[in-house]
Amino acid sequence: MKRPKILILTAEYGNGHVQVANVLKEQFNKYNVSDVIISSIYAESYPTLTPISETIYLKSFTTVGKPIYSLCYHGIEKIYNKKIARWFVNLGRKRLSYLVETEKPDVIINTFPVLAVSEFRRQTGMNIPTFNIITDYCLHKTWVSSEIDKYYVATQHVKEAICQLGISPSVVKVSGIPVRAPFEQSLSPSYLFQKYNLNPYKKTILMMAGAFGVLKNLNKICETLLMNNDCQLVIVCGKNKKLKTELEVLRTKFKNKLHVYGYVERVDELFRIASFMITKPGGITLTEATAIGVPVILYKPTPGQEKGNAIYFEHQNGAVVTQRFGDIFKAASHLLNNDHDLERMKRSIHSIHQPNAAKTIVEDVLQTIYAGEKRLYRKIFY
Repeated sequence: MKRPKILILTAEYGNGHVQVANVLKEQFNKYNVSDVIISSIYAESYPTLTPISETIYLKSFTTVGKPIYSLCYHGIEKIYNKKIARWFVNLGRKRLSYLVETEKPDVIINTFPVLAVSEFRRQTGMNIPTFNIITDYCLHKTWVSSEIDKYYVATQHVKEAICQLGISPSVVKVSGIPVRAPFEQSLSPSYLFQKYNLNPYKKTILMMAGAFGVLKNLNKICETLLMNNDCQLVIVCGKNKKLKTELEVLRTKFKNKLHVYGYVERVDELFRIASFMITKPGGITLTEATAIGVPVILYKPTPGQEKGNAIYFEHQNGAVVTQRFGDIFKAASHLLNNDHDLERMKRSIHSIHQPNAAKTIVEDVLQTIYAGEKRLYRKIFY
């Protein structure tokens, strides 16, 4: 049996969808499936318009942008099956047709709901096995179509939501969401305190500041936390150089209590030494938190998938959802001073984790397509 060619379709609205695609590619390579193509299909289809739409997406984190994003998120669901949405489901269709024609993939995997795939299959009758990997802890209807052969989801809760839309439970697998390999590894945190110049006897708050986009009062949040609590604060700004520069001004005031980083390649190491984390409820960041067992304080979820993720994690007792600056301070101070609640949250969030999700998905995809080839072989020759 020949090794299949895999086409993974993704989009750069946040880093999570692309990150999952890269993790899957690495996992396929481990199974000697090296012909794996990752396409950021909208960026390739609309190189001028896509950066603009990505900027608009980032603006959804602002006060003005939230209601607009909410309207789009929920509005798409309402018009999804109507004629008015025909133009929408064909976004990227030309690029998809080109990829199918030139690359001739045996499998298509979506880590973003690329609606053009289902529409392409429906209109052309081309039956390329297609798999959707849902990268959140809630469901948007755009992920679901009769043209999708199998779904991989984070939880039983998401599986039930898909099945309520008429999809057979047999084609929905609770696999978990793939995360980078270091998050799945066992690693003692003892030497990490020394590596990052942190005090192992003080509680450590990890703030993923880069995930907030533009967040007002961030300096004030940091200052209030450090002035009123005996703790140390580690801030990761990601690629936001301006934010990093602004926050580093505070370091002279708080010395060894405040540590500011830009992009951190081995951010899993910081997760391992964090008592808890303040972040936005993106599906991948939350999955990484479940892998390590880091409780989260979630700040101002954007209406849509962020809100759905936040609600799920709060119901599972792994997160505290906050809406105002003062709520962050109260929640953080409570966890810093209540070891029992902190440990309970650690156990709760870790219990959500589905280990080795990438391995589970890749093995199941290969098993599914190889089983299909065997059935076709028997039909032809027997």
